[in-house]
Amino acid sequence: MQVDANKFSWFQVPEDIKKLLILATQTWENTAESEKYMQQAIAKTGDYTDVLVAAYRYFYYKNNYSLALQTTRQLLDKIKSAEKFPDEWEQLQPILVSRKEDPQIRLYLNAYAASGLVLAKLGDIEQAKIISSRVKEIDQNNDFGAGILLDILTRPPEEED
Repeated sequence: MQVDANKFSWFQVPEDIKKLLILATQTWENTAESEKYMQQAIAKTGDYTDVLVAAYRYFYYKNNYSLALQTTRQLLDKIKSAEKFPDEWEQLQPILVSRKEDPQIRLYLNAYAASGLVLAKLGDIEQAKIISSRVKEIDQNNDFGAGILLDILTRPPEEED
């Protein structure tokens, strides 16, 4: 199969990884084959957070929520390590608030909010509520959708007539 890696010149990853991602999209209909390419790309990801973002989206839209969550956690861990974030939310929150316009922090918040969505899809509603409320506290403009998810998760059941 012919793959033109220059087709996505804006995607800043090595050509071999880019080719794997393109192959994953070209074989989308054959989940086993496309997932094989995606897993190979993840294995080579190194410091390329863009690959983990692409992998999260891939797994999410393939309805493979456990792998979407795993990929999101890898992304969060990678950013946490690079930024030397503390483990405790009480210590992390002020850092995220003060730097919320920094692209790396926005990526972290976006991934954290995404993990809440995936947890909700997997049925872990309580953890999804915790994550959504944490992101909502930081994200007053609802850029990451956590407020919407929290509203859905905490909406009282509608009464039947």
